[in-house]
Amino acid sequence: MTFDFTAARKNMFDSQVRTSDVTDPAILEAVRVVEREQLCPPDKQSLAYADTEIPYGGGRYLMRPREAAKLLQALRPRAGERALAIAAPYVAAVLEAMGLTVDRLEDGDLATPVGGGYDVVVSEGAVTVAPPGWIGALAKGGRLAVVERNGPVGKAKLYTKADHGVGVREVFDSTPPILSGFEPKPHFAF
Repeated sequence: MTFDFTAARKNMFDSQVRTSDVTDPAILEAVRVVEREQLCPPDKQSLAYADTEIPYGGGRYLMRPREAAKLLQALRPRAGERALAIAAPYVAAVLEAMGLTVDRLEDGDLATPVGGGYDVVVSEGAVTVAPPGWIGALAKGGRLAVVERNGPVGKAKLYTKADHGVGVREVFDSTPPILSGFEPKPHFAF
């Protein structure tokens, strides 16, 4: 018996994404068609549309579909924009389906991307605090969406680069695993 990925994707779309205040038609269409199972290791493909993070190697995880869609909703990506997806294969595929040009950063120093001028920067893994290199990679008016997490629950945050600085706002609570290499640093408390 073969697994019905089309039915699983439809169920994920109807029960996880559409019920989570994701209303952008372009995001909804892209999430509806992107084959998430293609981004999973073969032994994890049957979990592709479950409401869980999926390990795909090197201490990295695909973000829950609902949270990925909500993160994209906060970013407001538009066709023709340039994006940087950091340890974010699912979000990268959704952005490409929406018509963005996407650079993927999966190897090397993830904290310091080479280049800049991105309209959108996003990561599927949580970090304790957004690395300055990610914010520095933004073009003026560019947006960074990332989950900052120092405990059991993190906050999805949206950073926006303006003429005279960077604004930040919390968007929703989220619990993706900490991205390997971005764990909290041990410190002493008195």
